[in-house]
Amino acid sequence: MKPHSLLAAVLFSALLSASALAAVAVGDAAPDFSVSDSNGKAQGLSEYRGKTVVLEWNNPGCPFVQKHYRSGNIPRQQAAATKDGVVWLTINSGAAGKQGHLDAGAAKAFVAKYQAAPSAYLLDADGKVGKLYGARTTPHLFVIDAQGVLRYMGGIDSIASTDEADLLKAKQYVPQALAELKSGRPVSVPTSEPYGCSVKYGS
Repeated sequence: MKPHSLLAAVLFSALLSASALAAVAVGDAAPDFSVSDSNGKAQGLSEYRGKTVVLEWNNPGCPFVQKHYRSGNIPRQQAAATKDGVVWLTINSGAAGKQGHLDAGAAKAFVAKYQAAPSAYLLDADGKVGKLYGARTTPHLFVIDAQGVLRYMGGIDSIASTDEADLLKAKQYVPQALAELKSGRPVSVPTSEPYGCSVKYGS
């Protein structure tokens, strides 16, 4: 399949599934959740109140995700954010038997392979967290401020492609949002259209 055909197919699939997902909006309180991470520890948003939090939906089998990990783009963003005190939670909502689904061991191996630096890798195989946020694509990014308010939701950057060369030209929305929040400024681009593979929910 040609790259532009692949992009069209995954975006269409994501749009079809969006109607079944919950709606969250920038400016609203981010919904709390509880889900186990790859170390078997329960992770909840409320425990990070007072810290800025990034939620990143992940599917290691998705070529769009592979672009951002293979190039080091997402691992670099994770490392920079967590060094600055941000909590970065990578979430896998792929159902068992679906593309990209990982168990705890495979999730740890994925993080090690790409020298990724999330605060935790969350296993959401039943899709409850993904549906709570309306996560549509992998990747799909959400930024929550220290008061628990959603301040950004959308794509990781401004160019929807699987071509690593586009990274040099793309606007990276999450680092921009994090820098603006740190400086006390409003997020200048609070929403964008997410792109990637559709989240592989079980139902």
